[in-house]
Amino acid sequence: MSSLNPYRPGRFVVLEGIDGAGKSTQLQTLVDFLEADGRRVVLTREPGGTEIGEMIRTLLLHQTMRPATEALLMFAARQEHVLQVVEPALLQGRDVVCDRFTAATLAYQGGGKGIPLCRLEGLADWVHPGLHPDVTVLIDVPPEVAAQRIARDNRQRDRFEQEDVEFFDRVRATYLRLAATAPTKWLIVDGTKSAEAVSTEIRNGLNRLLQVPEFQ
Repeated sequence: MSSLNPYRPGRFVVLEGIDGAGKSTQLQTLVDFLEADGRRVVLTREPGGTEIGEMIRTLLLHQTMRPATEALLMFAARQEHVLQVVEPALLQGRDVVCDRFTAATLAYQGGGKGIPLCRLEGLADWVHPGLHPDVTVLIDVPPEVAAQRIARDNRQRDRFEQEDVEFFDRVRATYLRLAATAPTKWLIVDGTKSAEAVSTEIRNGLNRLLQVPEFQ
């Protein structure tokens, strides 16, 4: 499997979706897909992925703050993550599978909380100039379905999971607009299907977008 970017041999694949979409269930599918072709894979997440990033993650998930503060903290964590984890792995020929990246900030802090996308895009250009996912997999579900799944989970919900359906409507709409602008870089998967069907759809879509041999 050759790289899509001749300047870095590793591939960067990101999994996105609103809270309750079922992302965590599908992360291993992405890893297995790439490893089946003999690739070395780094699995990571945002916010987080580094010691500083995980500390910032705790603040973001549990401390009340203004949307602008939230966005700036997201990019602060992302700066450390890109420099310490993502770029080194890609340059070493490892593939990176990441649970959320900048599209999540555009969708949540932009679409969801009203920060102009141009401001967030400017921060992205500063924090990771020229670095973009090779493929972003969007697990798409209606917010009502996601809310029902979250409600069935007995664990304590974080700040984002406590947002209302209208918030997630805006987040979802932003994700879909972003995906529509780059259909060769985004894979939209119907997250209302069974976990097995979603996994199959992800594998088939990556096979097409990454142009790799059929995954078994």
